[in-house]
Amino acid sequence: MERPHWPYPSKLVISLLLLALMIYLLRAFSIVIPPLIIAIIIAFILSPIAKGIERLLHLPRILAILLSYILGILVVGVFPSIIIPWLISEFSNLNLDLQRILITIEDALGKQIQIAGLSLDTSVLMDQLVAGLQRLVEPIVGQTLNLVVSVISSIVWLIFILVVSFYLIKDAPLLSQWVHKHIPPAYLKDYEWLSTEINQIWSAFFRGQLMLALVVALIFTALGYALGLPFALAMGILAGLLEFLPSIGHGIWLTIAALLAYFIGSTWLMIPNWVFMLIIIGIHLFFEQFDINYLIPRIIGSRLHLPPLVIILGIMSGAILAGVLGIPLAAPSIASARVIGGYIYANLFDLEWPPVSTSQRLPPPNPRWWKRPRVEETKE
Repeated sequence: MERPHWPYPSKLVISLLLLALMIYLLRAFSIVIPPLIIAIIIAFILSPIAKGIERLLHLPRILAILLSYILGILVVGVFPSIIIPWLISEFSNLNLDLQRILITIEDALGKQIQIAGLSLDTSVLMDQLVAGLQRLVEPIVGQTLNLVVSVISSIVWLIFILVVSFYLIKDAPLLSQWVHKHIPPAYLKDYEWLSTEINQIWSAFFRGQLMLALVVALIFTALGYALGLPFALAMGILAGLLEFLPSIGHGIWLTIAALLAYFIGSTWLMIPNWVFMLIIIGIHLFFEQFDINYLIPRIIGSRLHLPPLVIILGIMSGAILAGVLGIPLAAPSIASARVIGGYIYANLFDLEWPPVSTSQRLPPPNPRWWKRPRVEETKE
């Protein structure tokens, strides 16, 4: 006798109950979500490294994973030990530069401005600004106990992140097999297509973004030293880090660099500060176009190609919904939502799926982006 199937109303009610339970669990355990996301990101980045070590050295999987963690820790630990001494030398004259900046600002704000016949005393604004900064700093003093608790909590969460990411890498094949077994056969191809597209989006973002950040940091550091930008090394590293904030990162770096150029000037170019600021702005605007039209398509690919307005709104929404973690993850999340939304839209209106032009519209990133493609000559 054939097993009876659940009627459609029963399926709908149970699905809604499961959805409500999932929402409740997300709210109840919301404190675990950010560390879990970080663990997934670490596993996503270290998984190919562990696979490469396992395949290259013919080691057991667990040992290969441990070596990938050791390699990652060495990179994270050695990089600051090399960079920090340079940064110390960069900021050795920080007090003098701050004094010069404060004197310049005080001179500018100490003047009276005439606007439509009205006299505006900007020295009052300076006094209010100083008082506001003092009120902002005072609550921070004397928070030693809270700091100790925060450090202990951070250590616990760090251990949680490392353990979860380790088991995610270790059991990734088993998890993939488990998911495949529970996908209805009729939708297995759809699942494979969606998972491949989304995996390529996040791979292009994380691995490509790391390479892009390194390239941008080197370019800006070289340009900074060549032009005499104050704190050239620190500004180069900042430019690389801000590449994780598409569109907004360029604006943040340009604002800081323009202020340094105007208030401090070049360290060796004998030109007025305002001229140096215009040079910095012009070079940065040129580099922004070079970054968008050349570096990003060749390093990351076109899978994250989103309009700047969409990215900015996504970053703002990510900051509101997920805090600091939602800011750098906004772009790949929107790109993934675009793929899922396209799938839902195609099924709602019975359109062709997957789209034929998808592979043409979203080419994979070029791993050897620095080399020009070889053009084969054809003989007539």
